[in-house]
Amino acid sequence: MQNQPPMTSARPEARPGQHRPSPGEPVRQGGAGGRASDLVPFRTALRAWFRISLQTFGGPAGQIAVMHRTLVDELRWIGERRFLHALNYCMLLPGPEAQQLAIYIGWLLNGNAGGLVAGTLFVIPGYLSIMALSAIYAGLGDTTAIEALFAGVTPAVLAVVASAVVRVGSRTLRNGPLIAIALAAFVALALFRLPFPVVVAGAGLIGFVGDRFWPARFHSAGHGGPAADGAAPPVISDDALHGASPSWRRAVVVLAVGLVVWAAPIVLFAVLTGRGSVFVDQGLFFSGTAVVTFGGAYAVLAYVAQRAVYTYGWLAPGEMVRGLGMAETTPGPLIQVVQFVAFMGAYRDPGSLDPWVAAVLGATLVTWVTFVPCFLWIFLGAPYIEALRGNARLSAALTAITAAVAGVIANLAVFFAVHTVFGAVDDGRHYGWIQLDVPDWSTVSPRAVAVSALALWLMFRQKMSVLSTLGICAAVGSSLHLLGRLL
Repeated sequence: MQNQPPMTSARPEARPGQHRPSPGEPVRQGGAGGRASDLVPFRTALRAWFRISLQTFGGPAGQIAVMHRTLVDELRWIGERRFLHALNYCMLLPGPEAQQLAIYIGWLLNGNAGGLVAGTLFVIPGYLSIMALSAIYAGLGDTTAIEALFAGVTPAVLAVVASAVVRVGSRTLRNGPLIAIALAAFVALALFRLPFPVVVAGAGLIGFVGDRFWPARFHSAGHGGPAADGAAPPVISDDALHGASPSWRRAVVVLAVGLVVWAAPIVLFAVLTGRGSVFVDQGLFFSGTAVVTFGGAYAVLAYVAQRAVYTYGWLAPGEMVRGLGMAETTPGPLIQVVQFVAFMGAYRDPGSLDPWVAAVLGATLVTWVTFVPCFLWIFLGAPYIEALRGNARLSAALTAITAAVAGVIANLAVFFAVHTVFGAVDDGRHYGWIQLDVPDWSTVSPRAVAVSALALWLMFRQKMSVLSTLGICAAVGSSLHLLGRLL
C-alpha cells in the first residue's frame, strides 16, 4: 500500500467512495480542553454507527472486529494505535467493553453527542430484538414451535460458553498463581455459592497484594500492540481528536449528572409502584451487577442466574439458557440477556399493571440501568486514561480478576450444562457448607447431549462461527424435537 503524506491541514483527505468534506461542511478540529467538535460531519457519523449497530453479532470479539474494520480500515477516521489505546481503557471497566469502545470513539470524533449516539445505536437493535423474542416466548413459550426452536439453540449455547472458558483461560492463565485463582473462583461459586462481587473483590485484592511480592506473576501482557505494518495513516490526526482537560469540577459535574440519570427511573418506579415492586427490585439488582461485570457478560451471568432463579424467582433454571440463546442470536452486547430476565420477571409479577405493560416496562428499566453506567464510565474517566493504564498495582489487580473470570465462566458452563442436559435437578442440595445442584440421571435428554456434542464439534474442530453453529444446531435440534413429537 502506498504511503500517504502526513496531513498538513485541518481538512482530511478521503479515499474514493468515502465522504469528503465540502467547503460548506468543514471538519472542525477539537483539542484538549476545547469544546466538543465534529471531526466527522454528524450525519455521516450517524450513518456509520447505524451500519455498525446492525453487524454487532458474535460477542465482544466480533463487535470490536466490526468497529475496527469500519473505523480503522475502511473509513480511516481513527488510527490503529489510538483504537487500541481506547480498547485498553475499556477493558479495565465493568460492563460490555465493545459498547464502551463505541462510546469512547464516538466521543473522540464528535464529542459528548457523538458518544451518546454511538453507544445508544449500539444497543437499540438488540433491545428491539430481545423485546420481540421475549414477547413471543412469554406468549407462546409452551407451544411446539417455540420449544422446537430452543431445543436446538439451548444445547448449542453450551458450546459457546465452553469456547469462552477456553479462550479466556488460554489468554490469562499463564502461571501457577493465576491458575490457582481461577480454580478458587470456580470452587467458591460452584460449591459454596459465594456472591460474585465477593469473588471479584477477593481476586482483585490478591492481585493488588501479589504485585508487591511477586510482580512478575501478575504482570499483564495488555491488549495493545503496534500498528499493522504498511497501514495507511488515518484521515484525522491523533492530535485533532476531541479531548477534555481533566479537572475536579468536570468530574463532579459528570458524576452528578450521570448518577441522577442512572437512578431517576428507579426512584420514579419506587414512587409510583412502591418500594416492594418487582421494578424496584430489578432496578436495584441490575444496577449492582452493572458495576461488577468485569470480564464480560459470561463472568456475571452465573451470579445473575442464581439470584434470578433462586432468590427472586423471576425465571426457572432452564430459562436462563434460553435467554442466553436469544442474546447470542441477536445483535448487541451479550449482557442484554438481562432484558429477557426482567421481561419474564415483570410479566409473572406485574402487580396492579397489565402483565404485558409490566414486562415492557421492566425490560426497558433494566436495559436503562445496565447501559447508562457505560456512558458514565467513559465520560468520567476518559481524561484520566493514561494515569489508569500506568498504575502497576491496578494492572495487577485486574490481571487477577481476569484469571478469576475463567473460573467464573467454567461455573456458568457447569450450571447451564446440568439444567440443559437433565430434565430434573435438585437445586441447592446441602452437604454442610457445600451446596450442589444434583441432577436426576434418569431424566437425561439424549437430544440435548447430541446437539451439544454437535455444537462442540462445529466450534472446536470445524472452527465455525457462533452464528453458523447456532443456525445448524437450531435446525438439527428442531428437527429432532418435532420428530420426537410425531413418534
